Amino acid sequence: MEMNEVQNERKKEVDIAVVANDGALLDDDGKPKRTGTLWTAAAHIITAVIGAGVLTLPWVMAQMGWILGISYIIIVGTVTLYTSNLLADCYRTPDPVTGKRNTYMEAVKTILGGKMHLICGIVQYALLSGAAIGYTITTSVGVVSIQKINCFHKKGIEAPCQFSNNPYMIGLGIIEIFLSQIPNFHKLSWLSIIAAATSFGYAFIGIGLSLATVIQGKGKSTSLIGGNSEQSSEDKVWNILIALGNTALASSYSQIAIDIQDSLKSSPPENKVMKMANKVGLSAMTIIFLLCACSGYAAFGSNTPGSILMGSGFKEPFWLVDLANVFLVVHLVGAYQVIVQPIFGVVESLVGQRWPKSSFISREYSIGICNLNLFRLIWRTIFVTIVTILAMAMPFFNEMLALLGAMGYWPLTIFFPIQMFITKQKIRRLSIKWLGLQTLNFIFMVISIATATAAIHGFSEAFHKYKPFKYKM
Repeated sequence: MEMNEVQNERKKEVDIAVVANDGALLDDDGKPKRTGTLWTAAAHIITAVIGAGVLTLPWVMAQMGWILGISYIIIVGTVTLYTSNLLADCYRTPDPVTGKRNTYMEAVKTILGGKMHLICGIVQYALLSGAAIGYTITTSVGVVSIQKINCFHKKGIEAPCQFSNNPYMIGLGIIEIFLSQIPNFHKLSWLSIIAAATSFGYAFIGIGLSLATVIQGKGKSTSLIGGNSEQSSEDKVWNILIALGNTALASSYSQIAIDIQDSLKSSPPENKVMKMANKVGLSAMTIIFLLCACSGYAAFGSNTPGSILMGSGFKEPFWLVDLANVFLVVHLVGAYQVIVQPIFGVVESLVGQRWPKSSFISREYSIGICNLNLFRLIWRTIFVTIVTILAMAMPFFNEMLALLGAMGYWPLTIFFPIQMFITKQKIRRLSIKWLGLQTLNFIFMVISIATATAAIHGFSEAFHKYKPFKYKM
């Protein structure tokens, strides 16, 4: 009876909700009409997962070797697809097609109850904020890499080419302040498509250079089990654990998955379209991950650098490596916005609910082809400024991001989707299906704890190595 009432109420809302006060079409629940499609959602996913992390996968492969490396990339991609599809059915509750739209936190609160949503929110927004700082650092590294490669090309490989990252972090911050005025995911599709296209660009340049090296017979020796003979056993273990975490983090987008789903048209049902987008995005991700990891490892062998297009990676042909880094910078500029939109959305939603009649918070001013909101302008500018300052102050934050990633992948990608699925489907405790799901949950919890330990170890070393605001590369 309750389900029928929800469905009837939704049908009634569809009939009466046609136009907003400013003439814009509304969705069935009175919110602005969404225009997202399978391909825009897939572009958002690709932008999130095929990031700068893909260039580190040859190093990951070097630590784990051919057998474990290839197997783990495929396993992580498969598990992420499975749990992402479980999460897609949690976007609307109680019914996945006709129920109320939720954020990730709201879905956890509605389905699991208690204080679980608070844990979810803390992990989700800490991870997203950390990613914004990490993207700021990585973007500056991309620009500096262009300068270094040009310097090496002109002065020789032994030249003392060092440059400060700070000016480029500031420049990125200014650009992101302007881009952050894009209101929400619904208006972000064009930027995400550009970012997705450039991510393919630098990934395939890295793959192409690696394959060319192998074809020319310049590839280095590799191993089925990975590792470097010059490493101690302890270092090998730490590196394998970090490699496990890097692969899982590179494959994760659950922290923004429901926000991506919320950009889809209401018809056909969002959960069905999102599941197809998950397949498209994660299939593309797995293929590119394997190509990049395998070709890069074959080219560099056991001494594979941390990134094959930055620092100690490829340096010639310099113009092509420069182009790859330009693609990288453009991608990260767009990916930054994809990552921070959920933070912007939750803050503005809470403030709007608290002061619904404030013109400062709710009024939109039309300026040319865009709308300007004073609260959005001020608060998002403050957020981007803080992120930029933290990135400049803590260049070792990539190690902290690895820690956040290790702690965030398991709860957001594995634990909450599985627990919500078990609760919604009323799966009987200790049944075969329950045991299978909880075994998967336990395995990735152990991996998460192990990789978090390795990340803390790396962070403690980096803390003593770098000086705030004085980082050069």
